[in-house]
Amino acid sequence: MQVRLDQLGAHLQRELRPLYTVYGDEPLLAQEACDAIRAAARAAGHTERTVHTVAGAHFDWGELLGAAQALSLFADKRLIEIRIPGGKPGKDGSEALQRYCGTLGDDLVTIVVLPRLDRATQSSAWFTALDGAGVTLRVDPVERKVLPQWIAQRLSSQGQRVQGGEAGQRTLAFFADRVEGNLLAAHQEIQKLGLLYPAGELSFEQVEAAVLNVARYDVFKFTEAVLAGQTARVLRMLDGLQAEGEAAVLVHWTLAEDIRALKRVKDAMAAGRPLPIALREQRVWGVKEKLFERALPRVGDTSLLALLDAAAICDGLVKGLRHPDWPLDPWAALRRLALMVVDATATPPNATASPRWLALRA
Repeated sequence: MQVRLDQLGAHLQRELRPLYTVYGDEPLLAQEACDAIRAAARAAGHTERTVHTVAGAHFDWGELLGAAQALSLFADKRLIEIRIPGGKPGKDGSEALQRYCGTLGDDLVTIVVLPRLDRATQSSAWFTALDGAGVTLRVDPVERKVLPQWIAQRLSSQGQRVQGGEAGQRTLAFFADRVEGNLLAAHQEIQKLGLLYPAGELSFEQVEAAVLNVARYDVFKFTEAVLAGQTARVLRMLDGLQAEGEAAVLVHWTLAEDIRALKRVKDAMAAGRPLPIALREQRVWGVKEKLFERALPRVGDTSLLALLDAAAICDGLVKGLRHPDWPLDPWAALRRLALMVVDATATPPNATASPRWLALRA
């Protein structure tokens, strides 16, 4: 049974199920979900807790099954946590988890913690067994566009708020920029504000003085920003990726792969393939699917060919080659390529304005 994170509190007030599966790559939200389940389990008398971490191919699944069936030495009810950091239990683990789902009883609550899973894994026999035997919670990252609202809600929960109107939105936008991609740091900065200032309204100056620049940038989120046409965010994220020591080769590969995928999808549509099928064939899912739907009608065949040529040139630049018409610095070349994609997918096209990447020729 699927339950959304925002429904978990109400669910736990109504009932406590014997099995909870929490999966996703947002550590803060996954931790909070598990903490809520643990608290509900303790309140229901599950005071003995054991943790099993599946690391490597030599995990003893028989020991886990035995622990689930053993009588408690110290308490009437138990809590067992199964952590699978790799997200793949293997053949033996798959069979063991399916058998485990058949051993559940009222005296045992189990939490299974997994990373983000692809569609194939979510369709596997072992995950289907977990989903059918209990409650499944998917932990999705907080998207950049809703991060200011998320921050405002967290501030409200500790009795604080920003100013109303445009001034407050500016404060929340500043906060979001400083913690983008690092939700755990955002949580810590919000708690810091609760310690520094009393309940009530926070000014921009108070937030600015307290909040550090703790953003953590993700190369895949960067390419999403490129396809979304968010110029200021693209440049800020590139600076952040460079400062964090990300490899320019990886950043280029991710951006170039999106350019190639745009070309393949456009060619498939020209050959008569419906857009949803063309996207699925190119393995474009989720947020990227919507961004491709936005970009494809706006980028012409000539622009795509130019982007492919530019990506090929930039590939050489990030690997140490030179080109007479491009910047020598790999990160300057990446900025130029990113702005070329932003300009090519902009709407409405501005035929009179000079492309922004021309400023990066030197």
